[in-house]
Amino acid sequence: MTPGLTWRLIVKELRLGPRSPVFMFAIFMPVLMTFLISGVFGSLFEPEPRLGVVDLGFSAVMPSIESLEGLAVTVYDDTDDLLPRVESHDLDAGLVLPKGFDEALASRSEGGAELFVSGSSLASTRVVVVAAVTEAIGESAGISSDVTVVVTSVGDEGVPLASRLVPMMVMYALVIAGLFLPAASLLEEREHRTLDALLVTPVQMGDVLVAKAAVAALVSTLMALVTLALNDAFGGRALLLGAILLVGSVMLAELGLVLGLWAKDANTLFTTIKGGGILIFLPVIFTIWPGLPQWIPRFTPTFYFLDPIYRVGVLGADVGDVIVDIGIAVAIVVALLPLVMAYGRRTEQRLASLV
Repeated sequence: MTPGLTWRLIVKELRLGPRSPVFMFAIFMPVLMTFLISGVFGSLFEPEPRLGVVDLGFSAVMPSIESLEGLAVTVYDDTDDLLPRVESHDLDAGLVLPKGFDEALASRSEGGAELFVSGSSLASTRVVVVAAVTEAIGESAGISSDVTVVVTSVGDEGVPLASRLVPMMVMYALVIAGLFLPAASLLEEREHRTLDALLVTPVQMGDVLVAKAAVAALVSTLMALVTLALNDAFGGRALLLGAILLVGSVMLAELGLVLGLWAKDANTLFTTIKGGGILIFLPVIFTIWPGLPQWIPRFTPTFYFLDPIYRVGVLGADVGDVIVDIGIAVAIVVALLPLVMAYGRRTEQRLASLV
């Protein structure tokens, strides 16, 4: 394998990619799917975070709270009216300003504000509400560095259906660009004999496979990041999610290369992808219906990058919570390399025997 030749093939794939219907399908379909699913279930067009406020002591910070941008603020008379709405997720959060709040704030003493968040609210929504409330109180009182808001979760913990559908949309983006794109591209080059012509030049099979895998991993990672951005599912950890998506993209690209080298024709390829799709998408089913036994999807390789994406992007998990699964995903990627190389050598030998 020659790095210079590999790079030229990558540039060629990117330059000629837009001419391929499969390439354009990989670009536009994930976005279209996101708009369709999110439009129906509400995550893309979800209203602003809903904050209820009870002011028990006529606090001077209320004007700042009521004028918060990016939040739908509603004022209630008492906590008996506020808390049931937060618990039932009619509100994402409820802020209670107790009597003597301004005096306690000025003297840095106990008796601060308490913020109740719905157990069914998204991690990203909680971050936005806490940051906005803290900033508003601090700016109003002129002590932004010392404001403390006690956060209490109420109601049953749960994730809205729209958020549980995010892994499905991400997986769709990864599979089309990561798996289907290199498989279809390789098969097309085999059927049109352009791969034969390419291999009589100094280009080796390894250069071809690395170039196609690199383009597939790049496009699928970018489209998955776009999908997460459209669904506001970065959870404040875009770099971590990008790394996980890259691991998943490489894993699917390796499977795509094997399929593209193995399939006899397009019918065989499509039939195999449709038949094996259940194993690839199986973790998605268990995310949508969390009541199902969660040990079952652990027998599928895609679980080990899809579950970390869901836990980090939607549930707000940190790297320490998902590092084991990410390590297993990397191990699967490494384990697939000999299989890709074996099919590559077999294809190269078969083509050489026909010359």
